[in-house]
Amino acid sequence: MTEGIRIAMWSGPRNISTAMMYSFDNRPDCYATDEPLYANFLKNTEIEHPDAEKVIECYDTNLDSIVDRLTGPIPDGKQIWYQKHMCHHVERDSELSWIDGLSNCFLIRDPREVLLSLSKITDVVDLWVTGLPQQMRILRHVVDKTGEDPPIIDARDILENPVGVLSSLCEIIGIRFREEMVSWKPGPRDCDGIWAKHWYSSVWKSSGFSPPHPREGQLKREYLNILGEAEEMYDELWSRRLGA
Repeated sequence: MTEGIRIAMWSGPRNISTAMMYSFDNRPDCYATDEPLYANFLKNTEIEHPDAEKVIECYDTNLDSIVDRLTGPIPDGKQIWYQKHMCHHVERDSELSWIDGLSNCFLIRDPREVLLSLSKITDVVDLWVTGLPQQMRILRHVVDKTGEDPPIIDARDILENPVGVLSSLCEIIGIRFREEMVSWKPGPRDCDGIWAKHWYSSVWKSSGFSPPHPREGQLKREYLNILGEAEEMYDELWSRRLGA
């Protein structure tokens, strides 16, 4: 592992993960990478996502070389490397030792909000789609290796108090908070993956973190058992979050 700080932010789907990436990408000392395991995930699962074939064609799908890059020199001579990771891109039984040299952080969101959002875009909804089982597995690995809880931040906390939460996160990581982290110019960014046009329209309209707005609607009855299991995991993560 070469010098510098590599932040691996582990998130589930339908969270503020892209806004968090924009927050760090807006720092002049930071290089940001958008879901570097995505192409590998698409190739291995053959899941139908927009432009999946193009993503597989344009991005590295070999996990060994991806890991070598993510743990190698930080691009563009930057001091910080923000890596936006989705927990469900990590295979269930895959080796996790490669993350040991990273500053691992976790971004969580109320699973009711996640499931309501997921149910609007897919009929394939189960516990694993929420990313929470994978998030718990990665967390346990980090705690076993370090003996300490890594930073766990809740999306609602950030939206309610971006300066406070980001300042605390930066302090734990060992970097200085910068005002540029709470606002950015609307529109696409260079760090976006080529899939951004399918998923990032709302964040492209943003210029910073907006106050939280609870999602309206009722979950389908068949999702209630999933919600119950997800809430148990979320409650544990929430109780260990930054500022708890």
